Amino acid sequence: MLQNETARGIGGEDPPVVLVSTGEFAIADHPSVLLTPALGSCVGVAIWDAVRMRGALAHVMLPSPGVALKDGNPDRFATVVLPKMVALLGEGLVLKRFVAKIAGGAAMFKGDTQMASIGDRNVEEVKKQLALLRVPVIAEDTGGSHARTMEFHLDTGLVVVRSYLYGIREL
Repeated sequence: MLQNETARGIGGEDPPVVLVSTGEFAIADHPSVLLTPALGSCVGVAIWDAVRMRGALAHVMLPSPGVALKDGNPDRFATVVLPKMVALLGEGLVLKRFVAKIAGGAAMFKGDTQMASIGDRNVEEVKKQLALLRVPVIAEDTGGSHARTMEFHLDTGLVVVRSYLYGIREL
């Protein structure tokens, strides 16, 4: 269970926490908290509908599949998971009223230039996909060289980003 004030739901009770692992996504309603740990070069993407107090969180591992789509989970790719997530989150809505917050995209692999830029490429592709889906990015904590954990509180839309080096940041 989360151990700080932001983890408390309305009335002081702990809300249900949904863990989103690498290459996965989840959709939930208030009062849930969506949590994804270990965002290094990966990017966490939180999309929120404030009217329905409903949201989705993805742990994007890579920008696009290329030839790798045959192997493993396709939801690890920004080009696959973000359109899917927005479509599922928006089922039944005529007007999409989503906003996004993102975190991660760090440079975790020093030396190897191909791997060193994967965090930047992940952030770039996430922003590109969200723009194509007309979902504005209203806050972000990206880049650097440190890992992050991301909590998405569906009662308020607050995203709490934690890192060992930099503590807590609210988006």
